[in-house]
Amino acid sequence: MENRKARSREEEEVNLAATAITLNVRLRSSDMPVHMQQRALRLTGSLLDSAAPKTSRPNPSHLARALKKEFDLLYGPAWHCVVGTGFGSFVTHSPGGFIYFSLDSLSVLLFKTEVQLVTEPDP
Repeated sequence: MENRKARSREEEEVNLAATAITLNVRLRSSDMPVHMQQRALRLTGSLLDSAAPKTSRPNPSHLARALKKEFDLLYGPAWHCVVGTGFGSFVTHSPGGFIYFSLDSLSVLLFKTEVQLVTEPDP
């Protein structure tokens, strides 16, 4: 059983690497499960392909909104997404909910945080 799980994990990682190569993605950092990484990479590639003609630059805000909405829908709130050609970040994220990658000159940071009600302390 352990051997089968290890083999399955290796196959997932090989498939992820193949997806990254096919889409010309550079995976910089992630602690997401492989299937979620696959979803993020493929969705980004699909959004870029369906965006404006190749002669114009994609709109980073539209990409970020679409990625966030898709991940909120599939994996629950609260996902945050930053897309651009240059940005710095320092974020706290939920375990298993972080990916940072680049596609050509565009970088994508997608991460999840837990939603908690903010209350005022008792006087």
